[in-house]
Amino acid sequence: MISQNYVLQMAEYNHWMNGRLLHSCKALSNEQLNADRGAFFKSVMGTFNHLIVGDTNWLIRHASHARQFASLEPLRSRQPYKSLDEKPFATLEPLINERARIDAIILDYASELNDADLLSTLYYQNMRGDEQAKPIGALLMHFFNHQTHHRGQITTLLSQYGIDPGVTDLIALLPDEF
Repeated sequence: MISQNYVLQMAEYNHWMNGRLLHSCKALSNEQLNADRGAFFKSVMGTFNHLIVGDTNWLIRHASHARQFASLEPLRSRQPYKSLDEKPFATLEPLINERARIDAIILDYASELNDADLLSTLYYQNMRGDEQAKPIGALLMHFFNHQTHHRGQITTLLSQYGIDPGVTDLIALLPDEF
């Protein structure tokens, strides 16, 4: 089982990496950000939009948990996105603002969770409408792994433009212990 400390660390890493990558994206034109570079979600913006869509949909599902997490209140009345390749943001600045809002919710949610919550079951429907029941802790491992996977694709797309976002490894955030 994962712990709240793991979830907090991954939420902090998520926030840190999104900030680094989005800052790196400011060097690109809107045309470059939206150019089809052969990635699964085509472009830098397509991939960032996918992360926002996926994260939002997962957080909406978590907001339906019986515990009614206060941190997820802003999402309780929100409708999920219908497709994983939706592009709600065509330009960088509004995407940056939404990413910051979502990352703040993720950090608050991570702070609110306890070990019992991580073991509890979340009942939800996937995007096909199939009923699902999985432990929150396992779902959060998927949630953070999914983000890391697609941010890796974004770093490749940035490198195609000659942009190096710098260190992207989680270990860069781990404190030294002496």
